Amino acid sequence: RPPGCRCARLPPVRILVVCPHFEPDVAPTGVVITAIANRLGDSGHELHVVTSLPWYKSHAVEAGWRGRPVRREKTAWGRITRVYPFPTDKRNIPARAAAFAGFTILTAVFSVFSRRRPDVVLTMSPPLTLGLAGWIAARIWRVPLVFNVQDIFPDVAVEVGAITNVRLVRVLRRLERFTYRRSDAVTVLSDDLRDNVVEKLAGKGATEVRVIPNFVDLDRIVPGPRNNAYREEFGLRDRTVVMYAGNLGFSQPLELMVEAARSLRHRDDLVFVINGSGSTRPGLEDAAADLDNLIFVDPQPVERLAEVLAAGDIHVIALRAGLGRSSVPSKLYSILAAGRPILASVDGGTEVVRVLAASGAGRSVPPEDLQAFSVALQALLDEDLVEMGRRGRAFVEEWMSPADVAAAYVELFREIGADTQE
Repeated sequence: RPPGCRCARLPPVRILVVCPHFEPDVAPTGVVITAIANRLGDSGHELHVVTSLPWYKSHAVEAGWRGRPVRREKTAWGRITRVYPFPTDKRNIPARAAAFAGFTILTAVFSVFSRRRPDVVLTMSPPLTLGLAGWIAARIWRVPLVFNVQDIFPDVAVEVGAITNVRLVRVLRRLERFTYRRSDAVTVLSDDLRDNVVEKLAGKGATEVRVIPNFVDLDRIVPGPRNNAYREEFGLRDRTVVMYAGNLGFSQPLELMVEAARSLRHRDDLVFVINGSGSTRPGLEDAAADLDNLIFVDPQPVERLAEVLAAGDIHVIALRAGLGRSSVPSKLYSILAAGRPILASVDGGTEVVRVLAASGAGRSVPPEDLQAFSVALQALLDEDLVEMGRRGRAFVEEWMSPADVAAAYVELFREIGADTQE
């Protein structure tokens, strides 16, 4: 754990945060940065958050937020500026590129024309282009830039085949290196991601690369009864539930769930649940149309997360081959906090595999290996799932809390020379 926060003894820091999502938007990165911002505010720091209007859930600006391209709010710790996100279909790469460009321009403009000079700029990626907005703001304000990387881009998009144009990949990799080298610090979620960034820096520039994992909110996510309202609502009864809850995109090879359900359709005591939405859901639903032991559930409100996690007896984490060094699923820690075991299909030797080995709270198999996945699942079904869940909860109780993460960022801000102003 990082040193305790010294905020009470030191002047507060003014932080300009440039991020793609912020609550009430339900994107996982939005939940993360909102919690960190609230803890920073609780410690007396002042923030200006420049972000998007809420749009993640349905890929359209939500009702109640439409009609104006920019909205401003005051908060207990500062203010929020929300700008139009140019929502597009994820599968339309040219449209998404144009959308990212438009959103980046708006965030850069409202980051520069701020009422008060910040002490530091904190920018979150993806999208990678937000690094440019943060760099422009940091240059104009003449303050340090911290680039927070949740997923390594364009690595993720290239690995899953979402971007195949060689010229576009070359441009994005140049932008990636440009942003890393001009940041005073890059923060990542795991040692794998740190090694990835350090390799791309290739000794050029004096950028600090720091591992600051995402937090676990142990007060918000607690082990709950498995037989709850979620199970009743979706007819799961007392059957053993194998669940995937999260985004259904190119990164997640959830055909593993479909085929595992097909091979175990003879077991009346077992049901598979895919809870989420995304670009691959229609194809998965078509593939599972003949299965009565696999159901699809729409995304649930964020306040229902602990209940959803409690309803699963085994939770699945799946990443396509090659993504383990560029992405760490945030659901890993939430599932463990809920006291439920995990079956992970991911690259060997990466963060998810290490955590499961250290905690004893699940099993991991090579990515996209249906036979290994099925064998591991059947082995898990014969184990003491409750005890495995207890081990997972005990493990994350030693993990970083939102307050710990906020303190680690403040420590980093001061280390890289964020000069505070009275």
